[in-house]
Order: sequence, then structure tokens, then C-alpha cells
Amino acid sequence: MQVIMALIVGLVFGIGLIVSGMTDPSKVIGFLDLAGDWDPSLGLVMAGAILVGLLAFRLAAGRKRSLLGDVMRLPTATQIDRRLVFGGLAFGAGWGLAGYCPGPALASLASGNAKPLLFSAAMLTGMAIFELVERLRARSRLAAQTVR
Repeated sequence: MQVIMALIVGLVFGIGLIVSGMTDPSKVIGFLDLAGDWDPSLGLVMAGAILVGLLAFRLAAGRKRSLLGDVMRLPTATQIDRRLVFGGLAFGAGWGLAGYCPGPALASLASGNAKPLLFSAAMLTGMAIFELVERLRARSRLAAQTVR
């Protein structure tokens, strides 16, 4: 049941991105072009998403189990650290340069255009490199602790 719900939610999200025009990189670039022909529509989509997210998290915070019966696992991190800041900067730079973020890029794969395919391949490669570096760091930390 959870896989079916994930599929339904993903389809609704993807359709929402397409209907709102957020799979069009020129919309993103237009939003970020404050000195040129600024397009505020992405800001309105973001505001709507934030509102829905706030309501959903407020509802979820008071629950012990999800609607499907799973144990609720809400984020607990509250620290703004160097990794978060640099990750946000890297995400924003990639978003501004390509005009895609992960959700719209994946939804845009259905268009058959090369740009979302290249973006998604680069994104997955970056994720794989990050995972590899994290594993190597963890292994080196473990080795350092073992030597002590």
C-alpha cells in the first residue's frame, strides 16, 4: 500500500509541477532575474508549497503514526551548520545555472529533451560522489578511533 501511495503522491506532485509551469527552466531563470524581466510566478508556487507544508507538518507533529500506520519520523535537526550552508549554496547555484531543481528535472524527463536528462545524470553523479566521500570519511574516522 505504501508503494502505491508513494506513486500516487509522486504523480500528483509531478502533475502539479507541470501544470504550474515549474518544469520550464525559463520560469526559474525569470524568477531569479531580478534586474531583467522578472517573473514572480515561482514565488507564488513556493508560497503555496510552504503553506501546504506548514499545515502538513503541524498535523503530523501531533501524531504517533502516519495515516498508513507507520511510525512517524519527523526531522529533529535544528542546527544550521557549515554543511547545510554550503549544500544550500551548491543547490542554489545549480538551480540558478540550469533552471532545474530535482523534482522538476525528474518530471521534465518525460519531455524527451536532453537538458533534463543531462541535469538528472549530473545530479545523480553528484549524489554518488557525495555518498562515496561520506563513506570514505566514516571509514577514516573509524580507523582513527581504532588506533587510539
